[in-house]
Amino acid sequence: MIQFTQVHKSYQGIEALSALTFEIEAGELVFIAGRSGAGKSTLLKLVAAIERPSAGTVNVAGQNVGRMKNKGIPYLRRNLGLIFQDQKLLLDRSVLANVLLPLMVVGTAPKDAARRARAALDKVGLLERERASPLSLSGGDQQRLAIARAIVNRPSVLIADEPTANLDREAALRVLEIFRDFNRVGVTVLIATHDRALFTGLSPHVIELEGGRLASGGSAPSSPP
Repeated sequence: MIQFTQVHKSYQGIEALSALTFEIEAGELVFIAGRSGAGKSTLLKLVAAIERPSAGTVNVAGQNVGRMKNKGIPYLRRNLGLIFQDQKLLLDRSVLANVLLPLMVVGTAPKDAARRARAALDKVGLLERERASPLSLSGGDQQRLAIARAIVNRPSVLIADEPTANLDREAALRVLEIFRDFNRVGVTVLIATHDRALFTGLSPHVIELEGGRLASGGSAPSSPP
């Protein structure tokens, strides 16, 4: 499903990721762990083709992200649900309108779009708040809204960057359980987090980064690059 082979990523000569080699199978629940600045967000952006590798190969669903033409990126992302730290919720529109937006972009018929948007809200427990403003939601509910928007196009992969960072423990566990529910029905889930307590006891696949390098969870290089 997702394969990194000796991947490097540099910004203005500063290496953010170094010699990453690992593989994620379809249907896995994977945590990308590490301290702030370890390279977790950069890794996720490479999977979503928001960034391209400086060297090495990133394959997502059989496609080489580094060689992908710009016109092919929207088709790749239709299979990805993206939840980044900046949720980019539309604060001047209702909860339902926020979830409808991805369906409008791909031209889904209005009746079908409304049905699917409400189904997504129902899955995250926000259907009764469909007419509310995002500003009226708690931090945990705003995160659940971001998840509903990410899953409304029925992606095969969910990618979340620190989805529980600003939540209290109870809200964080509720959000985590939503991701686990999707994983149980076959969705591949990648969650970047600095909070090791979030996955302690779950026995998931953990890819740990330290200073942009692989600390565990994949194949480390035999010698420095």
